[in-house]
Amino acid sequence: MKSIDKKTIIIAAATLVVGLLAGWFLFGGNKSDSHDDHEHVKTEINGETVWTCSMHPQIRQSEPGDCPICGMDLIPLEDEQNADIDPNAISMSPTAMLLANVSTSLVGKMNPVKLVRLNGKVQADERLVYSQSTHLPGRIEKLTVNFTGEFVRKGQIIAYIYSPELVTAQEELFEAQKIAESQPQLFKSAKEKLKNWKLSEKQIEQIIEKGTPQEQFPILADVSGYVTQKKVSLGDYVRKGETVYEIADLSRVWILFDVYESDIPWIKKGDMVSFTVASLPGEVFKGNISFLDPVIDPKTRVAKARIESFNSNQKLKPEMFVSGTVEAKLPGNSKNIVVPKTAVMWTGKRSVVYVKSANSKGVSFLLREVTLGPALGDSYVVEEGLQEGEEIAVNGTFSIDAAAQLAGKPSMMSPEGGQVMTGHNHGGMNTEKTESKEENEVKPKALSSMPLSLNNQAKEALQPLYNTYLNWKVSLANDNFADAQKNAVGMKSALEKVDMGLFKDEAHMVWMDFQGSLGKNLEHVHHFSDIEQLRKAFQSVSVMMIEMTNTFTPLGKTIYVQHCPMADNNKGADWLSLEKEIRNPYFGSSMLTCGEVTKEIK
Repeated sequence: MKSIDKKTIIIAAATLVVGLLAGWFLFGGNKSDSHDDHEHVKTEINGETVWTCSMHPQIRQSEPGDCPICGMDLIPLEDEQNADIDPNAISMSPTAMLLANVSTSLVGKMNPVKLVRLNGKVQADERLVYSQSTHLPGRIEKLTVNFTGEFVRKGQIIAYIYSPELVTAQEELFEAQKIAESQPQLFKSAKEKLKNWKLSEKQIEQIIEKGTPQEQFPILADVSGYVTQKKVSLGDYVRKGETVYEIADLSRVWILFDVYESDIPWIKKGDMVSFTVASLPGEVFKGNISFLDPVIDPKTRVAKARIESFNSNQKLKPEMFVSGTVEAKLPGNSKNIVVPKTAVMWTGKRSVVYVKSANSKGVSFLLREVTLGPALGDSYVVEEGLQEGEEIAVNGTFSIDAAAQLAGKPSMMSPEGGQVMTGHNHGGMNTEKTESKEENEVKPKALSSMPLSLNNQAKEALQPLYNTYLNWKVSLANDNFADAQKNAVGMKSALEKVDMGLFKDEAHMVWMDFQGSLGKNLEHVHHFSDIEQLRKAFQSVSVMMIEMTNTFTPLGKTIYVQHCPMADNNKGADWLSLEKEIRNPYFGSSMLTCGEVTKEIK
């Protein structure tokens, strides 16, 4: 019985060994073939596969694991030369596009329509404003209209006047009446003298019937309307023809809108304007522009556009604030290429977009420089650089640009290519930092399109930087050179005191980039000799402060992004403010309220 069991065990063991060997030949031997069929071609350095993060392509490691920035699983680095149609394009996997919130849209043509926003006031129609004067010299004995705003009707008695000259003229009339039969011409002349003082035939007959001089004579209203100015008081002496009241007929009023210099090409006579009044919520008024001022105000740099509106119900009152909109069309009937503003990255000298291309290897984006036409609210007209039917990125463009920078390919800040590094090694592989050719014009390199969280210590460290920046803005708006320079130097000092060690992970890399760019723009502020130099530096600094605020959101309060369309030679410029009220730092008192709030950062 024991020998049979031993024989059975030997046979079973032999069968197991044969099975294992067969399995190795069938499956193990084809392992390399299966690997070769994978759609990605792995990049190898010194025979080892390089692993990277789909969201942070700067990460390079020799073994798999987790991304040290976001914790995602690392993936094999693909051979970009095979994946991209163009060696300058940057490839992105579907996962990376989803996480970076990248979306695209086809480029199309349309008839550009710009929604121009106008602000203005209600004013009395100048043609219906009258000066009520007295036709008699003398002393004001009685006023029947005693305050501004009172309504008077034509022919109404508005005052009584005592005139010594009129008393004398009446006595002459009585004397002429006595010899009227022998000297009729003298009697007629005496009556004409009274008529010259605007006394009616009926009044003269009443004086003759009474037989005694009338000492007080009434002043009658020449027109109906509202008293807008009362220019005399009881007991005042007035000369013949002197104005005693200003009277306005408000049955028809003017709406005078301010048209900024940059918007004048869009506005023309006859355009329909829809406008609202703050004190009449829910009501929308409409009117056509009947007059466009041919002269620009040299102080405010605006022209006036006028609408005439009937006002029989007296809803519109002079000095009311109104807000209007005009759907203005670009001159000419040809269609133009229009793209969303979110698709365009602007460096001050260059405007670029990322054009999408796709092949069997995947999706890639290629930088394309474009020439912008007029801004249309949330979009731009593109004059050159794009063709109808091309597909471009309209969201997540900063993420694409950041990946291009880190891969050493042409990007917004480095049009010739060259890898950008902050000086901090996150991925274990050494890269060299290259500077943009435009060394004299330092601008921010946005490395993230999504907000990054900061710890409380890092947020506190940034507060002096924001305080000095906001004080700098106030000084420029007040045209105070000394204070503006003091705050600019203070901002430079506050920047130098920020401890970069407080910024962790990806925030550390992004902060170092902002810190370097801000430092170069603030480097020479203490040498500036006039306020315009400080305003130019403030403009560059504001671009970075806005991007930094969007990236870190370090403030515990709402801050407003404000825009002046006329700054920087009508190219427009932005700044940050804690108040909604516009106080323009680029023009100061000459155009203190020029601008609008374009964004609220909570």
